[in-house]
Amino acid sequence: MVMDMGRETGADAVELAYRPEYGDFTAALRARRRIRKGARLQRVLLVVVAVCAVVGTVAGAATGELPLFPMIWIVLVVVMMSLLPWLQARQLLALATRFGGHRATVTESGLTVTNDGSSTTVTWAAQPRYRETPELFVLFSDDKNVSCFTVLPKRGLRDGADADRLRAVLDRHLTRV
Repeated sequence: MVMDMGRETGADAVELAYRPEYGDFTAALRARRRIRKGARLQRVLLVVVAVCAVVGTVAGAATGELPLFPMIWIVLVVVMMSLLPWLQARQLLALATRFGGHRATVTESGLTVTNDGSSTTVTWAAQPRYRETPELFVLFSDDKNVSCFTVLPKRGLRDGADADRLRAVLDRHLTRV
């Protein structure tokens, strides 16, 4: 194994090469929402607000008075909360595609993601959890808001054996959530 400017390279490294896609970020945000504690409360509140809107509309229609102003605000809140993940994914995609193709190298000491504009090294301690989806491996920070995550699309791997090797490295160093 050769050390190159603090990075390990060699036979044990798993390499990915990919261009970020919208689906990467929607799937990553969906995976993040499943492990984020506050997301459950947000979903419950969204349902409560929607139920209140329906009950208020039915009650107002039964009495002949429809409280228009509060109903408009409730509908706007429900629509905005529903669109938020879609808008976040579009914003993340716009940021990621500014720098072209991405290359990731996963080793026993962590991972390095490079693109046309930057290079970032992430240690296992910085993002100690991961979730596998059918399309991705997503690494997460362990703060309560899961504020940082790294997306590793499976389509960036050279072959199916690399997915097994990557999963093995992640299982050795991270907690699957």
